[in-house]
Amino acid sequence: MSIKGYFTRFELCLWGSSVLLITASFLALGGEGVFTLIASLIGVTSLIFCAKGNPLGHVLGITFSILYGIISFGVRYYGEMITYLGMTAPMAAVSLISWLLNPSPESRAEVKVNRLKKRDAEIIMLLAAAVTMIFYFILRYFGTANLAVSTLSVTTSFAAACLTFRRSAYFAVAYACNDIVLIVLWALAAVSDISCVSVLICFVVFLVNDLYGFVNWKAMEKRQAIMAKLLEKGDQS
Repeated sequence: MSIKGYFTRFELCLWGSSVLLITASFLALGGEGVFTLIASLIGVTSLIFCAKGNPLGHVLGITFSILYGIISFGVRYYGEMITYLGMTAPMAAVSLISWLLNPSPESRAEVKVNRLKKRDAEIIMLLAAAVTMIFYFILRYFGTANLAVSTLSVTTSFAAACLTFRRSAYFAVAYACNDIVLIVLWALAAVSDISCVSVLICFVVFLVNDLYGFVNWKAMEKRQAIMAKLLEKGDQS
């Protein structure tokens, strides 16, 4: 797969500017937190592949989840650690299998977009509410910092993971909501620890990438629908 031919000019610019911003923030903080830099670069790279519907994004996403869980443990954000190690990473593995088993008719490097049914959305909402309630008490027991925001992060992360598994374009919207929650969470942490600014910048970059992911997935959905109709007509002729 040729990277230059696979990604559009805009996507390459988006990824390149994201990498530059993350690296610049790292250098501006005196080059501290190399672990965070590595995790952020892997994370933003996973997003550009996920925005293309490429299963490779989940392989990188699993790696990012493990690294982010370790980083979160260091600042007592146990909710983030438990969420990413106990839920996001395993769900990314399950989603990887789902995406591999459901390629688009055009390419195995692109997943087939699924339109979410009303019943599916209702089930995800109910499960998210239940998970939120359970995690609230778990996180409170462990003395999680910024408990309310950390709990909200669990809600948005769970919804995003479920929508990713269901191959819905709205997974990117859910992750964008999660990015906003995490921007608040790490801004609060940065008040007492300046090194957390690099993680904050990371999720600002993630937000932009997730918004693009939604736009591109809607375009994929429309293109795949047209292709399906053309194939259907070809079979009937």
